[in-house]
Amino acid sequence: MHRPAPARGEVLIALGVLALAALVYWQTAAIPVSPIYARVGPTVLPMICAGALALLGLALLISALRGGWQEDEERASVPDRAALGWIAAGLVGNVLLIGPAGFTVASVLLFACVARGFGSHQPGRDVAIGAAFALVAYFGFAQTLGINIGAGPLEGVIERALGLASGA
Repeated sequence: MHRPAPARGEVLIALGVLALAALVYWQTAAIPVSPIYARVGPTVLPMICAGALALLGLALLISALRGGWQEDEERASVPDRAALGWIAAGLVGNVLLIGPAGFTVASVLLFACVARGFGSHQPGRDVAIGAAFALVAYFGFAQTLGINIGAGPLEGVIERALGLASGA
């Protein structure tokens, strides 16, 4: 009986997930835990995530060694480099803009670029949808939870207009 060859790309993905699990475990183990926590402390959830990632990585590795989870047709397809370029540009733009321009502007750029990468040809609509999601997320964190996730000039203008600014 012929055993399928391991799928190299899928083995690499599985090893990447296992490496991520190891990184999460290592960084979680470095979190200082006060002795006042008897059993449940700040490391419980990250340890559960590390364990889940490790299990997922092992399952992916087993599948990849058995021939992979992709169909032959999918494996033979050529990646859409333009789509990957749009998504990469959105990610890089988000990282570069989140500090100086704020969460909303960076997130709108990311949303619009990812939408373009997935085939959208309506940038105005994509910017409007991205802005709606980003503003809800920003004000949800800033006003509801009191967490600053990257206020920029746009957020400042909106906060002042709504009377939410700390000086108002």
